[in-house]
Amino acid sequence: MPPPSDIVKVAIEWPKEFPRLMEIDQKKPLSSIIKEVCDGWSLGNYDSFALQHADGTNFYITEKNRNEIKNGAILRLTSSPAHTALQLHEKIQSSSMDAKLEALKDLANSSRDITFAQEFINLDGISLLTQMVESGTERYQKLQKIMKPCFGDMLSFTLTAFVELMDHGIVSWDTFSVPFIKKIAGYVTKSSGDTAVLQRSLAILESMVLNSHDLYQKVAQEITIGQLIPHIKGSVCIICFNLTNILIQRFFLNLFNVIRSNKTIKPEMSHQLYVLQVLTFNLLEDRMMTKMDPQDQAQRDIIFELRRIAFDVESEPNNSGSIEKRKSMYTRDYKKLGFINHVNPAVDFTQTPPGMLALDNMLYFAKHHQDAYIRIVLENSSREDKHECPFGRSSIELTKMLCEILKVGELPSETCPDFHPMFFTHDRSFEEFFCICIQLLNKTWKEMRATSEDFNKVMQVVREQIMRALTTKPNSLDQFKGKLQNLSYTEILKIRQSERMNQEDFQSRPIIELREKIQPEIMELIKQQRLNRLCEGTCFRKISSRRRQDKFWYCRLSPNHKVLHYGDLEESPQGEVPHETLQEKLPVADMKSIVTGKECPHMKEKGALKQNKEVLELAFSIVYDSEEYLNFIAPDKNEYCIWTDGLNALLGREMASDLTKSDLDTLLNMEMKLRLLDLENIPIPEAPPPIPKEPSNYDFVYDCN
Repeated sequence: MPPPSDIVKVAIEWPKEFPRLMEIDQKKPLSSIIKEVCDGWSLGNYDSFALQHADGTNFYITEKNRNEIKNGAILRLTSSPAHTALQLHEKIQSSSMDAKLEALKDLANSSRDITFAQEFINLDGISLLTQMVESGTERYQKLQKIMKPCFGDMLSFTLTAFVELMDHGIVSWDTFSVPFIKKIAGYVTKSSGDTAVLQRSLAILESMVLNSHDLYQKVAQEITIGQLIPHIKGSVCIICFNLTNILIQRFFLNLFNVIRSNKTIKPEMSHQLYVLQVLTFNLLEDRMMTKMDPQDQAQRDIIFELRRIAFDVESEPNNSGSIEKRKSMYTRDYKKLGFINHVNPAVDFTQTPPGMLALDNMLYFAKHHQDAYIRIVLENSSREDKHECPFGRSSIELTKMLCEILKVGELPSETCPDFHPMFFTHDRSFEEFFCICIQLLNKTWKEMRATSEDFNKVMQVVREQIMRALTTKPNSLDQFKGKLQNLSYTEILKIRQSERMNQEDFQSRPIIELREKIQPEIMELIKQQRLNRLCEGTCFRKISSRRRQDKFWYCRLSPNHKVLHYGDLEESPQGEVPHETLQEKLPVADMKSIVTGKECPHMKEKGALKQNKEVLELAFSIVYDSEEYLNFIAPDKNEYCIWTDGLNALLGREMASDLTKSDLDTLLNMEMKLRLLDLENIPIPEAPPPIPKEPSNYDFVYDCN
């Protein structure tokens, strides 16, 4: 009879004692289980003890995660998180250098566990570490020349513990002072060659600018791009690039000079400009996802300001007429402004996206392009209701569209070089972009002679006009405006007609049948390419709850496609790793399925912090046996697609990644063009050619015998 599902058989270790084998009843409170273990070794005061995994992670077992204990697990009886946190809190303040160094080392290791981190933070541990950094450990800096290695290790462990504690998201980044930021920036600008200290310092600065707008301003004052460049070639180049891309916003004008020059921009520079563009627009995400509070008077005042500018009612006293008369007047004006809710326009901005970002754009347009704003509002308010282009509704939908086109809120691609030079020519480029497009929308509305029922059709045409103008990569907003002038509604109709005629040739039945015949050959070619790449193998980073790791492992498919070989590496390899040197094996026949993203077991343990979103898109796992997993985090999206495609091909399943779709489309179109190339400009007769007469003799035939 199988054991109950609530019973887990484990081994529990205790120093200088033989491990105990025992059964844990998951229905019992964890405290009673710890008491039972302590009684077995005659240990008193069981409240000061806890259980933790003995698998190297040393994570504590709590009521929340106890269900993750599996049969055969090895646990360790140890001091409770609260007791350990109190001991380390006292030891790091010790006057003994050796005791202090050992305590900081243990703290850096223990802080990876959120249970311990919470206890240490409750003891005001973050403030203690901050004070140690702010003071610069002056007492020990005097001894730095005679004990430099010890000082470097002490500072490295202090910063490591700080990074690990802050990565749990328990404490807000907004709480740190300017002296602390200056000290951390000093470790970067005045680095003495200690890579560990430099890496931790850059990680802290990166987290600051990502998680707090106020801290971004302070960090930008303390560190410059020139001070980061010397570190880019080192082992911390990725962190430097991330930090550089954020701080580089201070150099918009210099970048524009580079863009305007006739020199060819290298792919590396194009990618960095693309990343900068994405990060800049991502600053709009907060406003895009912020709903308007109809009860917030400050926000409602913005709508009043839009009404005042449009209808010049500044001199009108607020208390003129009765309340009913003023409400009626406001409703009339809000209708002219094109809001959906005439009584309370604030309700129009409760949808996210675009949220408050739409109202910000409308106010910017009204203040900085006042003549155009007034002209659009008054022009539409004088039309018939059904022909009126509603400014309010149009602005909201247009803002939402622009956010989709510019992918506001999405993470930058690893390799994309696609940036738009015109967005580097103005410090309020998104708002100016909106101002141009809202005028385009009003112009297109008139050209289409649209009514309220045609609103969605107009938005589709405007989207096409914007996208076609952006593909030409204008160097300035004025050039973009000029491109739109040449893309009137009439011109869009001509372009559509021309494209439709060109596509008709490829929609004929013989062409479609040819594509269907060729497609299996192309898919087989893609499949072989994926399997060949798996045979070459890939280096992956070790999976851990820590944000950064320097350990690697390698996985590759055997040439006969029957076994996956994998194993740990000390450092990133320069080429292929022979499968004979990889210790572990996984037969392909044992593979059951492939899971990705949130379905992966190593992603279910991840927190909801912002920095884990990118990792989630690169995670996949191989399920083998029953509940066993081989977990991966791909180095980039391309490798993710290659491996998931290849593994699915090994399982006889469909390769459905975006890369496969792109490769199939490219290769299929190329093959179609090659096969149809010989028929170009060659007339094909309707009747078959006549069969020639038989020759009078066959003397020209050569007999091989």
